[in-house]
Amino acid sequence: MNARDYTPVDHLLNQFDQALRTLSGQPQTTGRPTPGAASPEAELDDAQRNHVARLMRINHTGEICAQALYQGQALTARNPAIQDSMRQSAAEENDHLQWCAQRIQTLNGRLSLLNPVWYASSFVIGACAGIAGDKWSLGFIAETEKQVENHLDEHLAQIPVEDNRTHCILRQMKEDEAEHGQKAMMHGGVALPLPIKLAMRVSAKLMTKSVYYV
Repeated sequence: MNARDYTPVDHLLNQFDQALRTLSGQPQTTGRPTPGAASPEAELDDAQRNHVARLMRINHTGEICAQALYQGQALTARNPAIQDSMRQSAAEENDHLQWCAQRIQTLNGRLSLLNPVWYASSFVIGACAGIAGDKWSLGFIAETEKQVENHLDEHLAQIPVEDNRTHCILRQMKEDEAEHGQKAMMHGGVALPLPIKLAMRVSAKLMTKSVYYV
């Protein structure tokens, strides 16, 4: 059955299934191998390992938010082609989700306890963006991905150079985020007003600060 033939109830059930998979650590991925998996494990001291694990926890929650945003926007998007594009991007974001979770486990870290809260809030924001119209929804995606790229650059600068496994994961994530942002603009996205951009940055700061510790 093609996704375009789904009834509203089918879509809601699918969103519920996606939420459960995302939050339970069993997302539907594209099956891409983890970047840097062949690299030797870096010898990090306890403080370094703890810091990197916390940074990756932030990235993992960021991917939880991205997944929710895409699912919310796909639910309310008007153009079927845009819905399909968002679902493909969401699957690639699930790759990121899995890579981050695996890296956190290897570093003896843990996932954030706040993930359900951030998923729910991001899903609502995504759905509202979709209701506002496809051009605004796509513009929201493009701006989100731009801010994520900057965020990943900050983390890459903090992670020890010898930790090639983490660097490879974050570099691939950054490449994918740039592609998703470009795709959103190619589908008709428009630049968001400055107040909305600033509000998004404040929300991102709140998420990173809280998830680093919780």
